[in-house]
Amino acid sequence: MGKAFSSIEPQHRTFIEKQHIFFTSSAAATGRVNVSPKDGTALRVIAPDQMVYLDVTGSGNETAAHLLADGRLTIMFCAFEGAPMILRLYGRGRVVRRGSLEYQHLLATVFGGCERAGARQMILLDVDRVQTSCGYGVPLFDYVGERDTLTRWAETKGEDGLARYWNEKNASSIDGLSTGLIEEESAVA
Repeated sequence: MGKAFSSIEPQHRTFIEKQHIFFTSSAAATGRVNVSPKDGTALRVIAPDQMVYLDVTGSGNETAAHLLADGRLTIMFCAFEGAPMILRLYGRGRVVRRGSLEYQHLLATVFGGCERAGARQMILLDVDRVQTSCGYGVPLFDYVGERDTLTRWAETKGEDGLARYWNEKNASSIDGLSTGLIEEESAVA
């Protein structure tokens, strides 16, 4: 039932672009494995072997810490409506720091210059394997809409409040690994 591909094919891209949610999975050589849900509107396929998502402030920053420590990243999509399928993108990821030239370039060219409130970085994945599987065990769900709670929270915090929050909650992982966020913020500014 499962099939492997060396890159994102046109039918994969079509499937990815229809999904409202995706999941990231990352880990360092030791410590906890992290799995996080992400907003599907934040993700862009930019080449058959590369994708990027605009990462917004969250309660932690595990993916950034794991990418700095190890680099492995898996992204998973599930069809919650329509034909069943699970699609995983495997590869090496890295953080593109907010304010960097690469960030500004990607924001302008891939995201149409639109930066969501609370954006803290982008995560770029160089894909070396695409795998599909049946998805028969994934339940059907009706999509109701996006939550605006995180956006309102970030707007209320403002830039200074977000910077304080990053320093307090996003500078290291739950295993004590650096996320690079604070060190890089001062280097970019």
